[in-house]
Amino acid sequence: MFRAIAARLKQGHRTTRYPAEPVPMPDRFRGYPRLDASACPDGCRVCADVCPVGAITPGTRDSDPNNGPKGLGTRENLSIDLGKCLFCPDCSEACPRGAITYTNDPALAANRREDLIVRPGDERRLAQALEQKMLSLFGRSLKFREVSAAGCNACEADTNVLSTIGWDLGRFGIQFVASPRHADGLWVTGPVSENMKDALLATYEAIPAPKIVVACGACAINGGPFIDSPEVHNGVDRLLPVDLFIPGCPPHPVTILDGLLRLLGKLEGA
Repeated sequence: MFRAIAARLKQGHRTTRYPAEPVPMPDRFRGYPRLDASACPDGCRVCADVCPVGAITPGTRDSDPNNGPKGLGTRENLSIDLGKCLFCPDCSEACPRGAITYTNDPALAANRREDLIVRPGDERRLAQALEQKMLSLFGRSLKFREVSAAGCNACEADTNVLSTIGWDLGRFGIQFVASPRHADGLWVTGPVSENMKDALLATYEAIPAPKIVVACGACAINGGPFIDSPEVHNGVDRLLPVDLFIPGCPPHPVTILDGLLRLLGKLEGA
């Protein structure tokens, strides 16, 4: 017993101090993208062509000289849809001018699907807190029932790790439960296959109102690498209203935790 106590004292604090302190991210982590429209010439589609899921819209200029200021045509900015993005390095490695780079910033979650589309110069639109009535219900205790709707288990694994001692999700009052009857919200991973559609909808109906829905990962948001397959529904928001979108393939645990804390108003500037 004394050896165990001594070992525990030697180990010190094991749980990450986030959000009081930032979590150091590995150098190879690809987070929020940085886009440089000036480095994106007309007619270049290199980044868009190599993207495996069609997440990139290349910058183009309207060919009609009567449009735009001084008759130069209108400009369509380069953009990345983080809801589709797998955060692979293909686009940044293929671009010869460095128009696309990825920062080390893990904060990616948003409340609205359209807020996941990133354009140069746009104001960043991260997740905002629930309305006050919902916060009064869920701010101190939020329980989720998770449905893996044909996921590969990557998003599920990075969600599960938040319940370990290293993250201790329960200290924020957030837990995952076995029964939808005991849940406040639905946590969805996977592209929602046809075989899982009925189970997903039945689980949602079994959760008492009011309730929230979280789409975790590229598959749950837009189908991920399975996008447009006839066997999937390209994510959950075509079937249910979604309150929080967490991008990634899979999302890093910090990205997931950051989104949840913003939703509950537990982050400054959220």
